[in-house]
Amino acid sequence: MNDSRALLEIEGLHVTLPVKGRPRTVIHQVDLTLPAGSALGLVGESGSGKSITARSVLRLLPDGARTGGDVRFDGASVPAMSPARLRGLRSRDVAMVFQDPRAHINPVRTIGDFLTEGLITKRRVRPRAAEATVTALLRDVGMADAPRRLRQYPSELSGGLLQRVMIAAALAGEPRLLLADEPTTALDVTTQAEVMAIIDESRVRRGLAMLFITHDLALASAVCDRIAVMYAGSVVEELPAEHLHKGARHPYTRALLASRPDPGADAQPLRAIGGKPLPAYAAGPGCAFAPRCSLVQEVCRNERPEPRPVGDGVAACHFPVQGDRSTDHG
Repeated sequence: MNDSRALLEIEGLHVTLPVKGRPRTVIHQVDLTLPAGSALGLVGESGSGKSITARSVLRLLPDGARTGGDVRFDGASVPAMSPARLRGLRSRDVAMVFQDPRAHINPVRTIGDFLTEGLITKRRVRPRAAEATVTALLRDVGMADAPRRLRQYPSELSGGLLQRVMIAAALAGEPRLLLADEPTTALDVTTQAEVMAIIDESRVRRGLAMLFITHDLALASAVCDRIAVMYAGSVVEELPAEHLHKGARHPYTRALLASRPDPGADAQPLRAIGGKPLPAYAAGPGCAFAPRCSLVQEVCRNERPEPRPVGDGVAACHFPVQGDRSTDHG
């Protein structure tokens, strides 16, 4: 059940990374609030800043990164946390499921060692009890013959099974917040649906909050309470998930929706978004979407729009579209 308390608050986040000796701004403006027990989908094209935003929650940014604004977990500022408090945040409060499990599991250790290490070293759980806990978790995430799987190595498991291991590892620490960074991207379509169902069911059963990063608008709207859309390092729109398809107001969100098939809508040709995605570091003083927007006006090129309430959500647009998306025309 959702809780109205803000568990995660991201306020005015901006991130600069060193690229070839020069500082590059990769996050311009991110403002998000995630109540306890709720799910927020963060969507947008590759390079829009979704993963950097999620990693900022745990201060998992590359060396030389500089951040501004604030990220608060349960009221405590993450940038201001001491090393000890940050370790506690990473080991107990927040867990992350990455998109490529093979890159995050030690290939020379067994699955059992990988899953029980945190329980034994950080929570001082006895080895036998830790093994019983992770065995139950593997069964919870749909893995048959869990005791045998604990003795296997990562190379012996398929991508879908390894992602189930990653989900079990995330849940083992009993976190309050789950960061799911495109956890199904590397899997086939059938396995994607199974893994996402496991994540969502586990989250709901345990009452976890979740920040879900994905390219899939339909999947995000199916499993999340709210949707936030990113473009070129900024959140350009946020609205309730149930209103996404007909209530989107930002031209970019509407263009994304028009570029994907909608089985529930009348047959209409898909419309590609013109132009090329703009890297965040190349964004000028105006709206980053202006070069690709059919509604662009002079102010859009010269003045970056601030997020403001519109419809059922918030949009950073000088001229937000009014009306149902079904009235859009190509």
